[in-house]
Amino acid sequence: MASDWISKLPAPAKEYLNGRTLDEVECIISDLPGIARGKAVPAKKFARQDYFHLPDSIFYQTITGGWGEAAGEEGFTEKDMILKPDMATTTAAPWTGDWTLQVIHDAYDRKGNPVGFSPRNVLKRVVQLYRDQGWEPVVAPEMEFFLVARNIDPAKQIEPMMGRSGRPAAARQAYSMTAVDEFGPVIDDIYDFAEAQGFEIDGITQEGGAGQLEINLLHGDPVKLADEVFYFKRLIREAALRHNCFATFMAKPIKDEPGSAMHIHHSILDIETGQNIFSGPQGGETDAFFHYIAGLQNHMPNALAVMAPYVNSYRRYVKDHAAPINLEWGRDNRTTGIRIPLSDPNARRVENRLAGMDCNPYLGIAASLACGYLGLMEERRPDKQFEGDAYDGEGDIPRTLGEALDVFDEATDLHEVLGTEFARVYSIVKRAEYDEFLQEISPWEREHLLINV
Repeated sequence: MASDWISKLPAPAKEYLNGRTLDEVECIISDLPGIARGKAVPAKKFARQDYFHLPDSIFYQTITGGWGEAAGEEGFTEKDMILKPDMATTTAAPWTGDWTLQVIHDAYDRKGNPVGFSPRNVLKRVVQLYRDQGWEPVVAPEMEFFLVARNIDPAKQIEPMMGRSGRPAAARQAYSMTAVDEFGPVIDDIYDFAEAQGFEIDGITQEGGAGQLEINLLHGDPVKLADEVFYFKRLIREAALRHNCFATFMAKPIKDEPGSAMHIHHSILDIETGQNIFSGPQGGETDAFFHYIAGLQNHMPNALAVMAPYVNSYRRYVKDHAAPINLEWGRDNRTTGIRIPLSDPNARRVENRLAGMDCNPYLGIAASLACGYLGLMEERRPDKQFEGDAYDGEGDIPRTLGEALDVFDEATDLHEVLGTEFARVYSIVKRAEYDEFLQEISPWEREHLLINV
């Protein structure tokens, strides 16, 4: 790497280091759950290296630290991958005690081929399929999360954090500015960290749960936005820890409270004209618009194991708790799984409300785009638009992780889009994780079954 690499950094990173000496660089990559894995190296060493190595086994690891038997025919040899930095992702780590940068890396095998089960490579693959058709996909994620009291005992229920007033955060205060003010010191640090990292927040609102917030990001390139969500999860956790609380992205952390989603807005531009393919010359809805909706309806059940990756994820899909239970679509209707927001023709978009905030952002966005891509290629029509309260209808999505993995394993058309090697590894790792969960005995079972059955 050239010795003047710092001069070529993105502007926010250069501004962060202005007049300061860089101490360390964190070389990171997302694993399947979305955890940052990698190495921290002195700045001088980073300047001398063009890549570093990590074993491919980081993608076979479950959320508990166990392993899925996904190594393939060669066996569990833990081959080294070659991890190369994407310098455009260089950003500050402003919560550290010294002057530190983070850089996201991409994974390659020893022949220089992208590792097919690396989440960022999966998303890049899907985006390239769009570009091969002359389309540029655009997404805008919404991030919901809870600020909760510190919880160091897994047997103890999660509780809302104590607010600035000295009272626990209250539920059912959606869009309340007073509720947002309760978390003011944490939110201030979130804004400060985001600014230091060069991220633009479109807005922060109080959601319906006790201590539940939502951050909206501006629309843009899917890989760039997934990078930002990946970074945001880390910076939000760090901001919370500064104020003696936890930030959690669990889909359903608190009983009887709403869950946390990562709603994904999609639009598609024609690369040659720059026009939104969901809108015609006169501003009307195009065939492509309806084909995209049909793709989400027809393929999201198969992709749900990626967008809802844990047993806890399925606790979120509850009637009347601000989460969809089916794949109906409707205009400006937040009870449907697929929503068409109010917009002018240039900004016409389709919102996927199924994805949970617990999903890996690269994989959740990739899976959602994959469903829409299949719809565009198949050119089918969606079901009739739903009008009214979709919670009055029946659920038509998998209700457990095991069921979701069964339909995912059968979805060979989806595998072709996401990558067959990714689909193989993902299924093995998630089934290993599910088996780990089934070995646990829950408090509910002890309370109701111990002496009653």
